Amino acid sequence: MQPFTHASPSPAQLPLFEAFLAQPVLPGLKASEQPRKQQPELFSELALRGAPGHCQSLLAPILRELSEEDDNRWLTLIAPPGSLTQTWLRDAGLNRERILLLQPSGRQTALQLACEALRLGRSHTVVSWLGNVNNNTRQQLLRAAALGNAQSLNIRLG
Repeated sequence: MQPFTHASPSPAQLPLFEAFLAQPVLPGLKASEQPRKQQPELFSELALRGAPGHCQSLLAPILRELSEEDDNRWLTLIAPPGSLTQTWLRDAGLNRERILLLQPSGRQTALQLACEALRLGRSHTVVSWLGNVNNNTRQQLLRAAALGNAQSLNIRLG
């Protein structure tokens, strides 16, 4: 008895994680690639939980894609965790010439700094690490993003 052979070759399958990474990252943030009649979301949130190294590995391709945006404005990172150093940005393959790293100073909070960066419109995306965002904070970020024609992305690390 001969073993069963499949007549047509099966398509190559990517492991789940690779298939996920092969998809466009945060399609809502790439309004220029997807013609839409409606405005793209001005506020997005990403929650990452787990070991810091794993969270950074998941965050790297998102930030890399945003740093290569076809927009002449900055990708601005507001109060990133200490582990997101210039060395990490370089090693993750980000375009450091298009990134601003800002830390609040004096009496200014990270939220105030994020809103100011959004309002000014010199950044296409402002990424912040504000923790849990309540509705009031979300509305402040949305208003500022609308004024500056920018997008706000809050990263929650858990």
